[in-house]
Amino acid sequence: MIEDMLRTPSAVRDAERYTAHNYHPLPVVISSAEGAWLTDVDGRRYLDCLAGYSALNFGHRHPTLIRAAHEQLDRLTLTSRAFIHDQFADFCRELAALCGKDLVLPMNTGAEAVETGIKVARKWGYQVKGVTPGQANIIVADGNFHGRTTTIVSFSTDDDARADFGPYTPGFTVVPYGDLAALEAAIDENTVAVLLEPIQGEQGVVLPPDGYLPGVRRVCTDRNVLFVADEIQSGLGRTGRTFACEHEGVVPDLYLLGKALGGGIVPVSAVAGNADVLGVLKPGQHGSTFGGNPLACAVATEVVRLLATGDFQRRSTELGERLRAGLEGLLGKGLVAVRVRGLWAGVDIDPTLMTGRQACERLMERGVLAKDTHGSTIRLAPPLVITADEIDHAVAQLAAVLAA
Repeated sequence: MIEDMLRTPSAVRDAERYTAHNYHPLPVVISSAEGAWLTDVDGRRYLDCLAGYSALNFGHRHPTLIRAAHEQLDRLTLTSRAFIHDQFADFCRELAALCGKDLVLPMNTGAEAVETGIKVARKWGYQVKGVTPGQANIIVADGNFHGRTTTIVSFSTDDDARADFGPYTPGFTVVPYGDLAALEAAIDENTVAVLLEPIQGEQGVVLPPDGYLPGVRRVCTDRNVLFVADEIQSGLGRTGRTFACEHEGVVPDLYLLGKALGGGIVPVSAVAGNADVLGVLKPGQHGSTFGGNPLACAVATEVVRLLATGDFQRRSTELGERLRAGLEGLLGKGLVAVRVRGLWAGVDIDPTLMTGRQACERLMERGVLAKDTHGSTIRLAPPLVITADEIDHAVAQLAAVLAA
């Protein structure tokens, strides 16, 4: 039988057998990819509508980024921060310019960027604001997803992420997302920062209410509190702007960046801010052996240069409108709500029809890969190199799943 010749079933079984079950992946085994398309071990092609949670904003194996990686692999891959390498200054300078900030602190993963932001905010609070020693607190929003380290899950409101990982790190106050009055009321003399995702990705691409982010910026300025924007998923072209905060003309004190910064090749993250904030760190107080390594910097510098052209932001805006129109055409035909910003969409399926997981499994059978979150919600975040015809194809497959 044909099924007996397929490689996917045994590969899935082996993965399940030898891997801790901290993920519940779709039963597809990818072996190669290019642009917006993936190919599995049995030769079947899939349209990627997840893009590695925005880590693949520039598609799979973007030729400019692959070339930079190959060239750097032949020269130098790691020095540690004990020395300066020849790719470091270009990356930091060009990323700082893209962000409109003085300084950049390179790390590796998004969670490390968030942890770095937390440490910087606390140190700034003690050394600059004069907060009571050991009493610094940070305001966060419910529904947040900033990573999975012990400190970060301490202020998560997702039981799956948080339960049974205590004791939890103190120093955080959770307020409703989008509620400016609650946020302002939570600030006290020991508050050092407000840490927010401009758009809550894991929650289902939840957009902020109009005026919320400018209000947060105003409150933070008035109360001498840092505004720390987690743009790890929303930033670097995903929403049609370089940063999601730009949609409302807001500039945070610290940008937390990651995912797309590594071009889908290497893990790269960074914190960008001005010298009066990032400058509180002194040698020996924070670091990473691999943070800002030569290979990472070579790739990430090319990512910054791609973004500096503005081409990907324009593509995200234009194609995002096409995606929005297609998805809104399915409202009342199996969809109950759609939230879109650029090429990023949260889609709520009528829960009487199917769960988000079931929808993603059925999309997979039709050659489209997406990811569910929270019940009957799925997220669509295709690479920014996707074409208009490919967007139409993805929407058509979702329509077919809903109508089946």
